[in-house]
Amino acid sequence: MNRHTERPLLELLGDKMWLRDELLKSIWHAFTALDVDHRGKVSKSQLKVLSHNICTMMKIPHDPVALEEHFKDDDKGPLSNQGYMPYLNRFILDKVQKDFDVMEFNKMCWTLCYKKNICIKNLPISDDDAFKVWCIFNFLSEDRYPLVIVTEEIEYFLRKLTEAMGSGWSEEKFADYNLQLHAKKNCLTAWELIELVGMSYFSKVVDRQTLSMGINEVFQELILDVLKQGYVMKKGHKRKNWTDRWFVLRPNSLSYYVCEDLMEQKGDITLDQSCCVESLPDKEGKKCLFIIKCSDKSLEISASDKKKKQEWIQAIQTCIQLLRLGLLSPHREARLRRRELRQKQLAEEEDLVERMKQLQAANEHKQRQLEAMRKKMDEAAAEAAVEEGRRKKTQLDLQDRYKLDLEREKMVRQQMEEQVAQKSSELEQYLRRVRELEDMYRRLEEALEDERQAKQDEEAMHKLQARLLEEETAKRSELEQIHLQQQRALSQTEAEKQELVAEQLTKEKDLQAAMLQLDRLETERRGALEQYEEVTKKLERAANKTKTWKDKVAKHEGLVRLIQPGHKGPQRMTNWGPASFTDAELELRKKWWQEKKKQDAQTQ
Repeated sequence: MNRHTERPLLELLGDKMWLRDELLKSIWHAFTALDVDHRGKVSKSQLKVLSHNICTMMKIPHDPVALEEHFKDDDKGPLSNQGYMPYLNRFILDKVQKDFDVMEFNKMCWTLCYKKNICIKNLPISDDDAFKVWCIFNFLSEDRYPLVIVTEEIEYFLRKLTEAMGSGWSEEKFADYNLQLHAKKNCLTAWELIELVGMSYFSKVVDRQTLSMGINEVFQELILDVLKQGYVMKKGHKRKNWTDRWFVLRPNSLSYYVCEDLMEQKGDITLDQSCCVESLPDKEGKKCLFIIKCSDKSLEISASDKKKKQEWIQAIQTCIQLLRLGLLSPHREARLRRRELRQKQLAEEEDLVERMKQLQAANEHKQRQLEAMRKKMDEAAAEAAVEEGRRKKTQLDLQDRYKLDLEREKMVRQQMEEQVAQKSSELEQYLRRVRELEDMYRRLEEALEDERQAKQDEEAMHKLQARLLEEETAKRSELEQIHLQQQRALSQTEAEKQELVAEQLTKEKDLQAAMLQLDRLETERRGALEQYEEVTKKLERAANKTKTWKDKVAKHEGLVRLIQPGHKGPQRMTNWGPASFTDAELELRKKWWQEKKKQDAQTQ
């Protein structure tokens, strides 16, 4: 165990009587371990070794002659505990100083006794955790020998342990265990307490690490008097910078370390009656500030939140208040109050026993009086029998009435169950109808998608027809130009006619080629027309399908309104089928062609 985590017990207690009592308990365990035969006696040679070890741990000079002189009248055999305790008080405990490590002393006593009382292989917890439970047992046990811990202190310790582990306390389990304990001896030894803690009987936690952390937290709180600990930020004295430190609050000091392993202590403040703690406003970008003012120095601290700040201020104020009242640490004061309460209850129980004896005497006197009244009671019993008959008759009437009420209630319940079943059936039908409508809407969306695709195909065919008509118009215009040129050529001279004949032959060939190309364009246009008719049929099928689903939806809901395709006027029919232009567009193109023809004639 780290020496930085320990403090001399004298600093923790502040009272030499407490020191003596705590040391005697640890020594008693060591003495009992040396008593192999369980006769309450130990050989003198073993006591010499034990005394030498005790003096070594307490840094007290050992005087072996004093032991011989103290027991010079008792040389017949082993020495008893009653004879050894006066020697301890006179020659060892009266010389106790502050400069020895109490935890190391307890560790030495623990080493002497635990292997003889606990099976190490079957130990449910680690050796270190068992040692801590042993120290807690010494702290909570009664100041009488042999050492035991009573039921109230067992419950107090187990409640703290389950709270430290973050587990729920089971009142029922402890009540059952308390009955078992009451049937035996209503108390436990240190080794029985260690076994009970290892069982984790009163908590849901079975994780060994969680149990170890809980034992360590209770050990620090009860044995090391760590009232509060945690990380907070501290303002430096010289550089005025803010650093995170692990603070540990004890009844008369506040220490801070680099981290929670307590290996490197950076400083401390000794608390006394003149100290005070005050809240500070936020400054320098720090929040939740408070200051601890002592006679020698002050310390500014920043907590992580308001809750932590209030907890630290309250804990420090409690320590200062206890110092002003001259009281011990809170846990030792609470232990004293619990013992006083038990003593008071014991006195009340003794007083109750005395009163019970008095009541017993008075009861015997009353019995004699009651014997005289028994005859009157017999007469009253006869009258009571008659009254009992009337009461039974009334009770039977009430039972019949209750039976009728129960039957009516059963009928009402049956009717309610039938109504619930009917409502459930209606709900299932409604849900089935909703699923059918959802399926119908899905199919309707598919039909609308088919209709949109058909419209897109129709627009594509319109564009194709328009392109073919433009090409046809261009070819017709070109043919007309060639015809005009032929007519002009015929009106020329014969000499030119021969030349034009050859040119005419060439142009005729071009004309034939143009006619072939026109036939090819006509064929393409007819193919496009066939495709257009096929798309038109597909569009009509999609429209019919959409109309069918529209009728079905309107029949079921009456809410859906399908999107109808727009009305189309009658198309212009040509020699090759429906035209791609309306009459108005064709008139505009005709006017444009005539104007262009006039302009060409004027140019020639």
